[in-house]
Amino acid sequence: MPFDVRILEVFAPLMLVVGSIYVLGPLLPMARSWARRLVFAMVWLVVGWYLHWRLFTTVLPADGPWYELGWIWFCFTVELLAIGDALILYIVFLRKSDRGPEADAHEVHLRSMRRESLPSVDVYIPTYDEQLEVLEKTIVGALCLDYPNFRVWVLDDGRRPWLKAFCEAKGVGYITRPDNAHAKAGNINHALAKTNAEYLALFDADFIAQRNFLMRTMGFFADPAIGIVQVPHTFYNQDPMQTNLALRKTLPDDQRFFFEAIMQSRDGWDAAFCCGSNSVTRREALRSIGDALPTQSITEDMLLSLMLLRKGYITRYLCEPLAYGLAPESIDAFFVQRSRWARGAMQILYLAAGPFGKGLTFLQRLLFLPTHWLTQSLTFFLSSVVPLVFLWTGLLPMVSVTLEGFVHYLIPMVLAMVGGLCLYAPKEYFPLAVQVLGTFQSFKILPSLLFTLVKPFDLKFKVTPKGEAARRAGYDRRVFWTAATLMVLTTVGILVNVLPEWRIISESALIPIVAIWAAYNIVVLFLVCMLSLQGAGKRVEERFACDEPVWIIGPGAARRMSQLKDISLSGAALLNHVDEAIPGRVGDGLKVFVAEVGFIPGRIARLDQQLFGVRFAFDRGVERDLLIRKLFTSGLVATTVSATAWSATAAILKSIWASPSATQEVESERGTKDIVSPAKLAAQSLVVLPRAALNDWSSLARQRRAVA
Repeated sequence: MPFDVRILEVFAPLMLVVGSIYVLGPLLPMARSWARRLVFAMVWLVVGWYLHWRLFTTVLPADGPWYELGWIWFCFTVELLAIGDALILYIVFLRKSDRGPEADAHEVHLRSMRRESLPSVDVYIPTYDEQLEVLEKTIVGALCLDYPNFRVWVLDDGRRPWLKAFCEAKGVGYITRPDNAHAKAGNINHALAKTNAEYLALFDADFIAQRNFLMRTMGFFADPAIGIVQVPHTFYNQDPMQTNLALRKTLPDDQRFFFEAIMQSRDGWDAAFCCGSNSVTRREALRSIGDALPTQSITEDMLLSLMLLRKGYITRYLCEPLAYGLAPESIDAFFVQRSRWARGAMQILYLAAGPFGKGLTFLQRLLFLPTHWLTQSLTFFLSSVVPLVFLWTGLLPMVSVTLEGFVHYLIPMVLAMVGGLCLYAPKEYFPLAVQVLGTFQSFKILPSLLFTLVKPFDLKFKVTPKGEAARRAGYDRRVFWTAATLMVLTTVGILVNVLPEWRIISESALIPIVAIWAAYNIVVLFLVCMLSLQGAGKRVEERFACDEPVWIIGPGAARRMSQLKDISLSGAALLNHVDEAIPGRVGDGLKVFVAEVGFIPGRIARLDQQLFGVRFAFDRGVERDLLIRKLFTSGLVATTVSATAWSATAAILKSIWASPSATQEVESERGTKDIVSPAKLAAQSLVVLPRAALNDWSSLARQRRAVA
């Protein structure tokens, strides 16, 4: 059989991309700058070659009615914008920093200094309507910081008497203000006028600092050019995608790509930016811009970095999990958060202090463009609609395209773009997950973004729901029915065009191309429908694996050793040795002695052959604070999930026929009740100073460890 050279010519670019990027690419030392530049060159040679074909073969020769030309040019323009934002991302990835060794050296130096020589830090915890179940961990965690010269301040825009009483009991400062102007930024600015430390550490109401947070970050300020030090937002719970698609153990949360890949590379260009929580800011740098956070945008954190950059101050990024918080616990919370980020980012385009204002280099303007929110939403939405439009109207997004051109130009470009990102971020970038989540959020965020372009300043700051307020079952009607409708129309469109007597598409040669694209869209849209269905949270408190021995006293006079399997603030699961029966029944009282905590009273919640569950029954006090310290301030809460693009894709596809895993229920009621009071404090400026002498948490933990 003679060899068909034409087939080789058609598939040659595809084979070149697969061989160079997918086969040889993983062998490259991506920590070296030459390897990162080589990947950049390979990818963008393919993209440039594709764009030449796309413009001169599939766009410029177009001829026909105005609506056909308009559709072709609209699709091409959106594609160009998306490729432009991808180019910016690839430029960012040309560099990558690792500030860990610097942080090590700084920490050694700080620990060698005398306590009175360390710079002072005000730790701010701004809050509005968060419940005590959320705030308690954050406040206690801040008190456990391993740094001798700091004060904790709770900035309460909700003016709640019970929170004032709680802060006074814990010995932390408490501040209210006469109004709620400018939301979170205004709250912080009011506190800045009442406090005077040299540095400001900021934690959202749900973010719990690790004990070494300040020791790992403060040393960077030895460089006078550093205005802000930012660390990642990491989470101790699962986000909606992990929960609703049963991906708790197989897919990292969706922000790992940004915080563990993009931000490290931005830092290599000195273009990292403040993300609000988990940051430390030099007060002197703030004074250079008026000693206040900017209030012109609802994303004041990015705008703050831009304003300080103009004054010569850099935002440094340390990629270490030094504070853990709550990922959005529901779909509603997810969209409140993402809409605020997206609309606030677009808002800064209209500000003199934004990327188009004076005082920035061309590269700084380029790296701080927030247009990816708009281009990504448009691209994901359009990718779902384009084959549908073609199937039902015959309206093409391009002309002169053939199956050979599809294989020769389009597929190599897509594979090159995706493969390059997988090389730059092999453990953080998951293409199918990005497609599903991007399509999911585009249905709701795209209309908000378009509205923002028209009315950029008609925006209100919305607090992301947290705690019990976010854990409700339900579904997002707009997203579910939009995705379901598109899925049904796409499926019917394929069936209609398969039958010759009903066929709408006149170019029968394009049916295989469109069918493949449409089938992929059906899978994505089905996953979007699944993602939009939110189950109710079964646990009030997250549980964490913990393998250590404990003493059990009770029921009655019984005393025995056991082993923890997992533990939370409200209960624990303990291993039950088959040769040693547990005395007592469900409901009987006992005490569990946990190292670094002490005796925790509780009741037996469940008994079986392998393990038994204990529901804790203690009030707020030293033991509860020490348990918070043990669980949340030493890395025990880490929920690291290791995955590759291939394993993540397999897990997502498997979730189509898998149901979300049920949460093992050990406790059936809260370990502690929130304080509920409808009354509010007077709308005035109130400052309650922190107590001078606070508990030495390290000493208390050592005492209880010694008892064990």
